[in-house]
Amino acid sequence: MTRLTVSVQQRLSAPIEDIWAVIDDTSRYAEWVDGALEVTAHHGAATVGGTYSERNRTVGPLTTRSEWTVRTIEPRSLRVDSGTGFAPLHDMVNTFRFEPIADEATLMTYRVDCRVGAGPLGRLIAPVLRKSLSAQFRSSMSTLEDVVHAERGIDQAGGE
Repeated sequence: MTRLTVSVQQRLSAPIEDIWAVIDDTSRYAEWVDGALEVTAHHGAATVGGTYSERNRTVGPLTTRSEWTVRTIEPRSLRVDSGTGFAPLHDMVNTFRFEPIADEATLMTYRVDCRVGAGPLGRLIAPVLRKSLSAQFRSSMSTLEDVVHAERGIDQAGGE
């Protein structure tokens, strides 16, 4: 099988605490993860060993169901989850890293490591997947930033 690693970094104009509040809630992934259509089961705040399930977009109108297990949490710094349900991708591991780079900015790294099945075809589809996943990660991080900004606006309005 072919190994695939995709890693994208992006500067988010929001403090790490606000970003963490959204990504730490497993019920909210469909709000910001490109390709997650809905969260079908969750445990709220991420806990090591906790699981959550999603319905995800694959190709065109096709969807799949995935299940994720939280593997590692270092609050406001690192989150690692492993997932199943994305054939021909196997042994999927998502890693979110966060580094404060200013009072109101955070550097986020969104990475996936997996094996691509499909025999020799795996080597052919891996570059296409790398390009597609990179674009999805960028879109997800931009949406996450938008969600955080919207909530900060709601919080500010509520405090007036």
